[in-house]
Amino acid sequence: MEKLNPTWNLEPIFAGGSESPALVAHLDQVEGRIEALPAKIASLQKSDSVEAWIEVLATTQEVNSALRYATSFASCLLAQDVKDLQAKIVSGRITKLSAALGAAMTVLDKQILDAEESAWQQLLASEAVQPFAFWLEERRLRAKEKMAPEMEALAGVLGVDGYQAWGTLYNTLIGRMAIKVEMDGEVKELSVGQAQNMYSGTPDRAVREKAFAAWEEAFAASEELFASNLNHLGGFRWALYKSRGWDSILKEPCDINRMSRATLDVMWDVIDKNKDVFVKFLERKAELIGVEKLSYYDLYAPTSSSNTSYTYDEGAQFIVDQFEQFSPDFAEFARKAFENRWIEAEDRPGKRPGGFCTSFPGKNETRIFMTYDDSMGAVSTLAHELGHAYHSHVMGDMPYFSRLYAMNVAETASTFAETLVTSAAVRNAKSDDEKIALLEEKVSGSIAMYMDIHSRFMFENNFYDERKKGLVSAERLNELMVEAQKKAYRDSLELYHPRFWASKLHFYSTTVPFYNFPYTFGYLFSTGVYALALQEGSSFADKYVALLRDTASMTVEELAKKHLGVDLTQPEFWQGAVDITVADAEEFLRLTAGKKATK
Repeated sequence: MEKLNPTWNLEPIFAGGSESPALVAHLDQVEGRIEALPAKIASLQKSDSVEAWIEVLATTQEVNSALRYATSFASCLLAQDVKDLQAKIVSGRITKLSAALGAAMTVLDKQILDAEESAWQQLLASEAVQPFAFWLEERRLRAKEKMAPEMEALAGVLGVDGYQAWGTLYNTLIGRMAIKVEMDGEVKELSVGQAQNMYSGTPDRAVREKAFAAWEEAFAASEELFASNLNHLGGFRWALYKSRGWDSILKEPCDINRMSRATLDVMWDVIDKNKDVFVKFLERKAELIGVEKLSYYDLYAPTSSSNTSYTYDEGAQFIVDQFEQFSPDFAEFARKAFENRWIEAEDRPGKRPGGFCTSFPGKNETRIFMTYDDSMGAVSTLAHELGHAYHSHVMGDMPYFSRLYAMNVAETASTFAETLVTSAAVRNAKSDDEKIALLEEKVSGSIAMYMDIHSRFMFENNFYDERKKGLVSAERLNELMVEAQKKAYRDSLELYHPRFWASKLHFYSTTVPFYNFPYTFGYLFSTGVYALALQEGSSFADKYVALLRDTASMTVEELAKKHLGVDLTQPEFWQGAVDITVADAEEFLRLTAGKKATK
């Protein structure tokens, strides 16, 4: 590949950024179509005409797809510049349009509920509907479990200036945050993302400690605002669930992820039974750093002087090379993403923290957002997001409703791609020291999935238990966070991260409740898929694409049974996947036995 540009090109989507006339025209058109949609849907009136249903469903898909296109663009604008005020205005308009579309979809729910059974079965059997029949059946079931459609529509409209507004406020608060860290005799003002990189990955422990203290101090100054924000989001959710007759905070997350509570419980149970080796890893890491116990800011810091560094161009080439070993099609797709500038990776102020991949239905393009810093971790993140992008790509010719896969299986594709790259890096290590550093990176990923995300899951469970009884103070939220971290990390840390709840976007998501366990599911599910890929070799690439194309057409239990021949409600599959990650931790412990602390 030629010299790459690490900034993305959004002009082919809508020329002109947040001031784009084409964007305004698109939103005007979408608004008009949304306004007309309820009447079109209502015109069905228990119609047993398959043709009438097919026409309405086609229009509904087109409108949903068009709004998603604009939503993806707005998310890119807000991510690349958190101070883009016009982008915030655009995003606000899209939020209102989303609520209006949600109201229209509740009209569809009413028609679905009112449909005669014989006509309904005839519709599902029709050739035009077959590709998204699962989505329709699922929607019918969910509609039966909610309030009356008109009440659901009202909740959606009220949520624009209630529930959704609290989510938007969180983004505003984060955008205004500045972390002040003293370095080399001067105070530097860092964005949240830059400060996070400093306290989590800088080799110098004194710098990490200083950055972490500054982070906690900055969030402590605003914790009452964040506590109010989180409480109102939680209160809205509980009020809505109560109105629907739901008594479990996990019902909606499990439904959204198309998985049973039995699968979720057995996954966490297997993880919890296998944490001992990861506690030993943390203890060994403390020895290598030269401390009695790690602190939170040590968790992802390197202990080895060996530093595998990749420029953006080198990282891109390494990723493409590893994808090529698995699937030439995957490699060609990644090459196209790099060369066509679908990736925003530049390290500069003003960007939001984190990374994501978003798709543009109809155009069959994606955009990837991250901040690249030449580390192996950045290469892994880039591969991860390209996995998401490839997932969208292989489903690009399918109807919109048959591409709406859940977050947990979305994380399967991304983590699989990441594993291809990190495993290759370990295999290609030129020395034990380099291998140790790379294994540490991999095992730290397991720590994130098994301990960090487990702490988030436990925190949210405990928060919602208390929020059901009333408001939860910032002080209590700090306590709940530390309690969850101590339990998840088996009390292996010296200093924890009490205000993590205030700094993590996932707790404030208004689209995906419990935005945490799907990562761990995807991590382990993809590990099982990776093991199968190793067994079958190059012939597995086509099977992998077939699995991805089915991710929005069945439950995860059905998906695993069909493509892997396993039962996710039983511990065997999960144990097999965990065993692969345990082997990495054991290899790290073997290679570092007897090593002295690096000062």
